[in-house]
Amino acid sequence: MVVLKKIVFFAFLVGLWEIMFRLAIWNPVMFPSPFSVWETMVQGFRDGSFPVAIGVSMKRILVGYIISILIGIPLGILVGRVKLLDETVGSIILGLQTLPSICWLPLAILWFGLSEKSIIFIVIIGALFSIALATEAGVKNVPPLYLRAASTLGARGMALYIQIILPAALPSIITGMKLGWSFAWRSLMAGELLASGLGLGYVLMMGRDLADMSQVIAVMIIIALLGLLIDRLVFARLEQGIRRRWGLA
Repeated sequence: MVVLKKIVFFAFLVGLWEIMFRLAIWNPVMFPSPFSVWETMVQGFRDGSFPVAIGVSMKRILVGYIISILIGIPLGILVGRVKLLDETVGSIILGLQTLPSICWLPLAILWFGLSEKSIIFIVIIGALFSIALATEAGVKNVPPLYLRAASTLGARGMALYIQIILPAALPSIITGMKLGWSFAWRSLMAGELLASGLGLGYVLMMGRDLADMSQVIAVMIIIALLGLLIDRLVFARLEQGIRRRWGLA
């Protein structure tokens, strides 16, 4: 039933899109029909340009995103637990989070050149701070009663973090990971639009330069579908697992 509702909803959106195209409210070159976008998408998969671009972009974002998780979660835990770091590093993280990822691109190009490293660096920066901030918030919101009970039962050192703090902060950490994934995509597109190399951002830029809005919209749809796919396969399952663990499902 849920699937049927989604099919009807998206069919309605496509129909509305086609009606707006036929009304010629905008120039057809700037506002293509859904059938034109579909043809462009099919052609892109047939000639291999879209699969290659997807593969390159997914490699970049996975490398950068995994590195941001490996740095962001420990950093957030430390900032959340150590008052000195909270008062110093915490404020820096909060300030850097407000910077758009594209602001880091000139530095990335100067440090790493027009290479894979510069794009991956932008992805890391884009996801890192949101993951660290969410982890910090989760750690700070761990009920003190849990910590006192664990201390009474003899939990010390790493055992306290592994058995109490991390499980209690996990919902916030996963939320930060979801936000980090979204910011990583935005950072990736910024890097691929301005730096050299293949990828979905490069294909998007080529569509813009050629005034091929069908290609631009097709790439946008592909990015949205990839985001939905990862959310359903990874983040939705993690959230369901946590809800079951906490008795909320």
